[in-house]
Amino acid sequence: QVQLVESGGGLVQPGGSLNLSCAATGSGFTVYWMGWYRQVPGNQRELVARLIRGRDTNYADSVKGRFTISGDNAKNTVYLQMNNLKPEDTAVYTCHGYIRIYGEVSGTDYWGQGTQVTVSS
Repeated sequence: QVQLVESGGGLVQPGGSLNLSCAATGSGFTVYWMGWYRQVPGNQRELVARLIRGRDTNYADSVKGRFTISGDNAKNTVYLQMNNLKPEDTAVYTCHGYIRIYGEVSGTDYWGQGTQVTVSS
């Protein structure tokens, strides 16, 4: 059974920084990609950043140059370093992973429980 366990988030002032982490726990799986989505009530969930096969990255245009996603393949963990945070970054951030269980033909989407990030003075 694969689970995504998140940590980080909280309240920070504009211009501040936060770090989120997400670990895929369990055994007998391979991670295709992991990353973070965010959602504000009333809006669609949007991709923030994604780490593919532990090396390629995708970022939303709104966070490029401010957020950095990195990973530790041995720990099946991704980290999202968020710098120069703005009030519009306020949202629930949820970890996502596309993961294949050994013996299965294709991967499955997995989601964390979500963590609140609030940027406010």
